[in-house]
Amino acid sequence: MAIIDDGLSANKGKTTCNRNILLSVISLATKEISGVSELVDTPSIVLKRMFKNKDSKGVKVKISPNGKITVDVYIKVFSGVNVPDICFRVQENIKNNIASMVDLKTGKINVHIVGVNFVQEKEEGAI
Repeated sequence: MAIIDDGLSANKGKTTCNRNILLSVISLATKEISGVSELVDTPSIVLKRMFKNKDSKGVKVKISPNGKITVDVYIKVFSGVNVPDICFRVQENIKNNIASMVDLKTGKINVHIVGVNFVQEKEEGAI
């Protein structure tokens, strides 16, 4: 983060971030990882979104009073991938993207594997 010293250090101001922007950053960071098939809703996320419209598909976010973010991501992965490796890369990518784009500190980043998608190859000559 670049800090510009223009002599006005007494008037720093305040930066705010919309919750939807944070959810978008987390969702995109998760989908960037090869091996992740899709984000998946859990029943609790569906109910929250219906009544409160607080969370994005497959993403739950809690912000503690001290400003740290706890993230829960629910994903499906492709068949044949190394699950611990995928989880680690998702955690690191979310952490790095939040730090660079939103400049917030992350607490826990929990990755929940909800299912596996099996890719069916097209037969030769099939349209």
